[in-house]
Amino acid sequence: MLESVGSLTGSPWIYAVVALSVLFDVFLPVLPSGVLVVTAATAAAAGTTTVVGATGKVAQVPAEVPSLLVLMLCAFSASVVGDLVAFRLARRGGDRLGRAIARSRRLTTARERLGGALSRGGGILVVIARFAPAGRSVVSLGAGAAHREVKEFLPWSALAAVAWTGYSAGLGYFGGQWLGTTWIGAGVSVLALFAAGALAAYVIRRPGPVPATG
Repeated sequence: MLESVGSLTGSPWIYAVVALSVLFDVFLPVLPSGVLVVTAATAAAAGTTTVVGATGKVAQVPAEVPSLLVLMLCAFSASVVGDLVAFRLARRGGDRLGRAIARSRRLTTARERLGGALSRGGGILVVIARFAPAGRSVVSLGAGAAHREVKEFLPWSALAAVAWTGYSAGLGYFGGQWLGTTWIGAGVSVLALFAAGALAAYVIRRPGPVPATG
């Protein structure tokens, strides 16, 4: 994965690519936004690189790597903006989207649980769903179609963005620190990201009450 990102990790374009990927994966869940954040964060862990001079002297020089802080700010901002765009679009076309959701038992159940959680002030479901495959799409579009208030949805969306961004970037960065900034470090971090997604999907799908706070 590090090789596929290639020269992007050493240029400002990596921030734009990450932001656009995170922004649009609410509509296209197939976009590998999480993998991209993990990979870029793994590259950020490089810090320095070893260079051998003409005289044979070995030196450590700063590597051209993305800033972890800027990377996280881009991912966080794009996540919140994407959620709000999806929420607003679904709210405006709520009836049409509601009919589409009604044709899917899975989506109907998810929307009902989401509505109940938000009504109780327990939007922790929004945070959990952020890690599940397509969970962000179901939550954002479902909340808008159900005509939830922005003040109910936005704080949980921001919290979900913080949790997801911190987890994804942390996996890449610390994985790179501990395992090295190679495909092995990135691969292990990506597997941990997928494991979190599988766990989140299980929590959302299992019967019973949704965990609530507040």
